[in-house]
Amino acid sequence: MGDYLSGLWTVFETYNVLDAFWVNIQLTFWAGLFALALGTVLAIMRISPIASLRFVGTAYVNIIRNTPLTIIMTFMILALVFQLALELSSDLTTSFFRFAIVGLAIYHASFVCEAIRSGVNTVPLGQAEAARAIGLPFLDSARLVILPQAFRGAIAPLGSVLIALMKNSTVAAAASVTTETSSVMKVAIEFNPNYLLEIFGVFAIGWLILVIPVGLLTTWLSERLAVKR
Repeated sequence: MGDYLSGLWTVFETYNVLDAFWVNIQLTFWAGLFALALGTVLAIMRISPIASLRFVGTAYVNIIRNTPLTIIMTFMILALVFQLALELSSDLTTSFFRFAIVGLAIYHASFVCEAIRSGVNTVPLGQAEAARAIGLPFLDSARLVILPQAFRGAIAPLGSVLIALMKNSTVAAAASVTTETSSVMKVAIEFNPNYLLEIFGVFAIGWLILVIPVGLLTTWLSERLAVKR
């Protein structure tokens, strides 16, 4: 046991484990913000009374949600960067990082949309009808009546999406982000295969430290902020 703990510390000291997790945290934060914004717009489109908006929202969710994230991330680099020569920064490393954020946001927005739509289903139909009865247009009704309650009802599923996004941030390696955890872990295994279990242990502990508090927090918030009927 002592040798294993010593190996864990050796791996932790040898490789930039904290920096690698910090990259994943940044990817999660920025992609989460953009995914929340885009997912909210998609949710409004999906509950819109306008058929064309519902069709576009539904098509986006069904197509993106069923496309592997790796393909989306690879498309960002092979098609947008190498074929179309698009750049999000003059620095190549920063540009890859930003494209990874875009890919993560585009993918997880479809799941955010469905999480919010599940929250919309918890809002009594009578409240939407009452909003229409007093003359509120659809957008005002959604903004003032439906979405505030929908977000409170969707905290738990949104927490699940956040945890999935956090873990999926390792797929940024497919977008040429070489400093996040999966890339650092790959290098560590390649150059120190004799520390295989220790390498696994260090990164597993790191992910547990990140993921478990998020799950506990969102569960507590979902119970605390639940709309009482």
